[in-house]
Formats: sequence, structure tokens, C-alpha cells
Amino acid sequence: MMTSDRTIPTITIVAALALVLGFVLPEWVLFLSNVAIGKALVVLGLLLLWRCGVVPFGQALFFAGGGYGVGLLGHYYGITDIFILTIVAAAVGGGLSALAGFLLARYRGIFFTMLSMAFSMILYGVLVKTEALGSTDGIGLKRITVLGWQPEEQFELAMYIYAVLLGMICAVLMHVYLQSVPGRLSEPIRGNEVRVEYMGMSVQRLMHINLIIAGIFAGLGGAVTAFSVGHIDPEMAYWTTSGGFVFITILAGTGSVLAPFLGAVIFEVIRTLAFSYVPDYWQIILGGALLLSIFFLPGGLWSLIAMAKGGKKNGLNY
Repeated sequence: MMTSDRTIPTITIVAALALVLGFVLPEWVLFLSNVAIGKALVVLGLLLLWRCGVVPFGQALFFAGGGYGVGLLGHYYGITDIFILTIVAAAVGGGLSALAGFLLARYRGIFFTMLSMAFSMILYGVLVKTEALGSTDGIGLKRITVLGWQPEEQFELAMYIYAVLLGMICAVLMHVYLQSVPGRLSEPIRGNEVRVEYMGMSVQRLMHINLIIAGIFAGLGGAVTAFSVGHIDPEMAYWTTSGGFVFITILAGTGSVLAPFLGAVIFEVIRTLAFSYVPDYWQIILGGALLLSIFFLPGGLWSLIAMAKGGKKNGLNY
């Protein structure tokens, strides 16, 4: 199975094609693509947790943590280097998830879902009430630099190239983890935790590790979004933001590490077109798209690709 695995070459090819397309796409498409990749990184972490049988409604906590880590460093300390800010965003997302994980790793089902949302809403309340964090207005980011170089005319293209490369690296790392022993033992948690314990793996410790990994990816997603939008605000931590990530997960499916990117792009396309042509009913269109996906593609959009390759109907290929 490992010798016939072509996921990493496929990721590389898709990333290469995306980079080539970046040089001919208009700036507004590059911007939407950057936002989609930022969300896809969060959903990449959700993919891992979803396989464990838990549905977090609080990933916006770590998403906002990464975004605010980027914004506050630039606002108060003048740090604008994209590599330093990326590392900080990952550290903030991972640190917050490590702290929350001490409690979240103990729970499953609706209790896990509501606890994760509660943590996110606590951060939202802190952000709204704290003037030093920008309160309801948020904080504008300083222009990002790359090893001292500040892209001006080609800013969107530079951010797009960085987002695609970061997305490729994260997808490869997640695929490698899912192929490892802890990664393969994550999915049986959903069915029978006792058997996982008998195999010598602490379920609570494994869940904690998975939560930290998902938090790191969410922090990176927040950073990419902040780089592209150039502004951070408390809405990044609101529960509807987490709901959007869950929406994309359901829409895309969990059959491959490429599924979150496919789902995020389609989500942004549907939302943008719906808001442009029927601004009063765009939520209805998004909800209709989700209902159609649940009824006809319960395994998500990736299940179409899996079935075309002769895979299972639910689209799982790990």
C-alpha cells in the first residue's frame, strides 16, 4: 500500500500547476485563492479530528490566535518578516490547543463540540472588550516583508506563491502523519477506544497530540488569511467562523489531504458568486449546496474522485 501511494507526487503536481496558474490569474482571483488556502489549512487539521470521531466547533480559537499573533507582532514590535510571523502563528495556535487540549481530550460527542465552541467564544469576548487588541475594530497589519524585501506591485502574487508552497508542505506533512502509527490509530478511536488502549496507545494522549496538530494548522491558516486580508478582527474567533470550517469539511470530505483545498476553493467560489448575484440570498444558496452534498455525496466531493478510482463510497483512501 505504501509503495503504490501516489499522494505526495500528486500534491507536488497540483502545487506546481497552481503556481503556474498564479502568473496568469487576475489579482482578485489570487486574493480569493489565498483566503481559500488559509481556510483549507484549518480544515486540514479538522480532517484529522474528524477521523477521530469528534466535531470541533471551536477551531476559530486557534485560527484567530494565529492571525492575532501575526497582527500584534507587527503592530507593537514592527516585525513584518513573513517567515518569523508564520512560525509565531504556528506556535500560538499550537500553544492554545495544547492548553485547551488538557480538557478537550477527555471528552467526546456533543460535550467536545460545545466545549471547543465555548473556548472560542471566550477569546471572542476578550478580543471585543480589550482596546489593546483592537476591540471590535481589530488591527490593520503592516505590509509583509520577505527576508527584507517588500513586494509592492506583485503583492497578491507573492502571497499566493507563499500560500501555495505552505499549503503543499502542510499537506505532505499531514499525509506523512496519517500514514504513521499514531495517524493510523486515530481513526479507530471513533469506533472502539478500548481496542486502541489494548494496542498500547493512550487514547487521551493521542487525542491531545491530534488537537495540538490541528491547532498548529489552524494558526497557520489564520496567518495566511491575515497576510492576504491585511486586517484582523474578533470575527476570526466567532463561532460562525468555526461553522464555516465545519461546512467546508462536510463539503470536501476527509478522504485525502487534498480534499480540504478542493472544498475551500469551491466554498469560496459559491459564496463569492452567490454574494455577487443574489446578495440577499447567498446564505440560502450556501445552505442548499451543503444539503445537496449531504444528501447525494455524504462522503464529500472527494468521494467522487475516490469512486472514479474504484475506492469506497465514503471516499476514504488511507
